[in-house]
Amino acid sequence: MQRRHPLEDITVVDLGQIYNGSYATFLMAMAGARVIKVEPREGEHLRKRGNVGGAGLPFAMLNSNKHSVTLNLKHARGRELLFEMVKRGDVLLENFAPGAMDRLGCGWSTLQKINPRLIYAQGSGYGLSGPYRNYPAMDLTVQAMAGVMSVTGYADRPPVKAGPAICDFFGGVHLFGAVMTTLYEREKTGAGRAVDVSMQEAVYASLSSNLGLYYGSGGEKPMRTGNRHGGLAESPYNVYPTKDGFIAIICVGETHWKSLVSAMQRPELLHDPRFESLKTRVAHMDDVDAIVGDFTQRFAKQQLFELLQKHRVPCAPVRDLDEVVNDPHLHARGFLQWLDHPELGRIPVPNSPLRFEGAEPLPIRPSRKLGEDNVAVYGDWLGISKSEIAALQAEGVI
Repeated sequence: MQRRHPLEDITVVDLGQIYNGSYATFLMAMAGARVIKVEPREGEHLRKRGNVGGAGLPFAMLNSNKHSVTLNLKHARGRELLFEMVKRGDVLLENFAPGAMDRLGCGWSTLQKINPRLIYAQGSGYGLSGPYRNYPAMDLTVQAMAGVMSVTGYADRPPVKAGPAICDFFGGVHLFGAVMTTLYEREKTGAGRAVDVSMQEAVYASLSSNLGLYYGSGGEKPMRTGNRHGGLAESPYNVYPTKDGFIAIICVGETHWKSLVSAMQRPELLHDPRFESLKTRVAHMDDVDAIVGDFTQRFAKQQLFELLQKHRVPCAPVRDLDEVVNDPHLHARGFLQWLDHPELGRIPVPNSPLRFEGAEPLPIRPSRKLGEDNVAVYGDWLGISKSEIAALQAEGVI
């Protein structure tokens, strides 16, 4: 029997923008919540990026299955409309600069009085307190401040950013988790609460291996390890050349190492004192990488992947984005889907990574045009007449 999705009775007022807030509310939408995306009359920043090349794709990815309304929160009537939504909603989420909503007269202290059951979620770069509170925060700057860039790249080269926007999305996932935790609490107490997630704090735990190297070496070893283990505590652990690209290989423990030696048909390595334990392999990491790299470059990456899989060696070919977008596994699971988007044409869009037993992943509905649901939300949901909606538009409220 098909079960309900967990958040089908939850309404979210989504003031999220760019990646951080928008991803948190995307996860809520794909878990069944009614998510009303509230944007300025000119659209949020990520929507406006659509004017640059393919930059419209991220907005479409993160705003599937949401309703779209426009609202001018600098206008008194605009704030009144937000208050009406808050009365009927369960969650309000925003990731503006700390204090921005308070300056508009729409902060937690105000909204809590309107709806004591409201969960008010705020994502920010550095949190609502502390000396960094008011620093401008984007994924790049938080990567720099959080130490991510210092451990990314090669020891003899300048630090580089991580390729993906990891701080934005780590923050978004934690913001989703904070809302879910507080929804659970509200079921017990009936009371809402404000929750605060810092991107800097959300990404810290991912530095675990690097922090191990830092503390273990007394801060003496270089923190940038290239494609080697961030803590220099595993070997082999690297990206190795093949005839047509690269393959990533990691051996955790003796079983994997023995399996790799078997695949390489080099049984004598098992008796070489340089490689007899993880500790000695780490001590002779350059030798390990030279031997493994000499082996891998004799094969095409897919051929080698299949060989190593037979020997149960943890590995994967290094694939480009075209291969990932067309990944048969992700499409077979229904995570990636090709969608005929009314504004962008045929595009690949993701579903949620969260799966709920007994409930099939929700069909993906394309992201809406700016303000496409103004009439449905303000008219059907809030009960505003057509003439008043027209007046709101004329006055610059929506």
